[in-house]
Amino acid sequence: MNLAPGLHPERLLRLVRRAIAECELDLGGAIVLTEAASGAYVVTPVVAALAGAGRVFALSRDTRYGSVADVTRVTLDLAVRAGVAERIEIVTEKTERLVTTADIITNSGHLRPLDAGMIAWMRPDAVVPLMFEAWELDAGRVDVDVDALRTRGIQTAGTNERNPAVDVFSYLGSMAVKQLTDAGVAVRHSRILVVCDNPFTTFLGEGLRSAGADVEVVPVPPESFDPELDAVIVSMRPTGLPVFGESDARRLVDAAPGAVVTQFWGDVDRDALDRVGVACWPELAPAAGHMGILPSALGPEPVVRLQTGGLKVGAVLRKAPADRTPADAAFLDEL
Repeated sequence: MNLAPGLHPERLLRLVRRAIAECELDLGGAIVLTEAASGAYVVTPVVAALAGAGRVFALSRDTRYGSVADVTRVTLDLAVRAGVAERIEIVTEKTERLVTTADIITNSGHLRPLDAGMIAWMRPDAVVPLMFEAWELDAGRVDVDVDALRTRGIQTAGTNERNPAVDVFSYLGSMAVKQLTDAGVAVRHSRILVVCDNPFTTFLGEGLRSAGADVEVVPVPPESFDPELDAVIVSMRPTGLPVFGESDARRLVDAAPGAVVTQFWGDVDRDALDRVGVACWPELAPAAGHMGILPSALGPEPVVRLQTGGLKVGAVLRKAPADRTPADAAFLDEL
């Protein structure tokens, strides 16, 4: 598992310590169940341990990004450098014993789905911080059974990614720039249409304009396309059906042949686009409902901030509501 230079462990630890300080994250001896994953996501159990977790169980699985052995080696190397290795245990099975033990359970990738069966194992005083904003539950996320959590009385909340201490949304524009650049569109002096119906709108528009693009933002695919378009960015809530389909592609190719469609978020009918002759990026289609580019594509910074912010939500949820400060509440994105 080769790591980019920006993922050097000492740099990662600087980013982690900075994020912990900015979020004022203190896990106060809690037992945390989260994941051990590849790339920038290697930081998650180390963030928890450095922030004072008494014990961190980190679930790992073999994936196309890295084997359990690779992830374990990199995670424990980082943990040793941080001086917290004795509080992190890598596990490979999601068991009732583990779930029952935990005070804080994240909805990180290897733990998904958080279904009714898993939730039945949780203690009533456990908390579940979601590592995304709550509105995403209404936009195709099906990996957390919120009704089961409510029935059990288990506290859960999304992470306010726009909190200045987290600030993950500010990376969205850079993610769009990278996706376009990878597709062969230089962005600067390019004419870009952003089709976006969700809170990404402002951040995508501002990020692309700051990169020198001529940008128009609309909530749905238009009836007519600008003939000077270089690219269309699709960033729409998944619906279970294509949000950009054959009729949209035909209007685009008739008006602006050669324009590229980049799939930022929301399902695209790639077969139809291919039939019509519209190029779509990324080359490999993301899974239904998933983003076409992840924050980790930029480097570890947005991942570190998001994981730290999510764990902060867990710390806040463990407090009695009367003991939460306004600063605490500002990290929560209530369901």
